[in-house]
Amino acid sequence: MEIVLLENIKNLGKIGDVVNVKRGYSRNFLIKYGKALKASEVNIDLVNKKKTDLSEKNITFKKNAKKIFDIINKKNYKFSKRTKDNDELYGSIKPKELSKAIENIEKIEIRPSQIDLGKKIEKVGSYEAKINLHAEIQARILIAVVKEEDKT
Repeated sequence: MEIVLLENIKNLGKIGDVVNVKRGYSRNFLIKYGKALKASEVNIDLVNKKKTDLSEKNITFKKNAKKIFDIINKKNYKFSKRTKDNDELYGSIKPKELSKAIENIEKIEIRPSQIDLGKKIEKVGSYEAKINLHAEIQARILIAVVKEEDKT
């Protein structure tokens, strides 16, 4: 499916580019979140006319992402979890839980879809996660998972 981009998207293109993507990706993510429009002559002309406005919007978005980057990059977040005898967690730590923790501590909103854990967090230990703040800005955070102390 051909779409025209309304913002810079990493590994896809820049504002105003007409790109071909899978139908589900365009419908369920790019168009749904206002990142793209279906590629038609009308929409392409509209984007080309509004390109300067979109570029300014992108610059503002990038500045906000840079502020968030300065706050959370290389920060440590500690999770205390119940574990089995072999240090495996009862359930894993998911991006939604991580985004809530960042929101509670830092008072910044990070969507779970912006968080890339790399691998599942299912055991006690130290992990690194990437947070995609902007097409050009990616923060890294450190996650420490420790055993929850018994309350007996």
